Amino acid sequence: MPLFWKPYKSDTTSFIESLKAKKPSLEDEQRAGRALLWDKRVDLDAQADNDDSRVAQQPYVYQTGPK
Repeated sequence: MPLFWKPYKSDTTSFIESLKAKKPSLEDEQRAGRALLWDKRVDLDAQADNDDSRVAQQPYVYQTGPK
């Protein structure tokens, strides 16, 4: 390994690092946005009721009745 070897840094990594340096609150804003849509508590009783109420699909969808 050469004496003056520098590890490679991609353009994308450089861009993200500069973006985080310009706007330090970016990660907190991303976490808040994620919490709005994805980080929700799951109601296990409602999910179980939903799973129990599913109707089994026929093996051949376009068949109208048993033959």
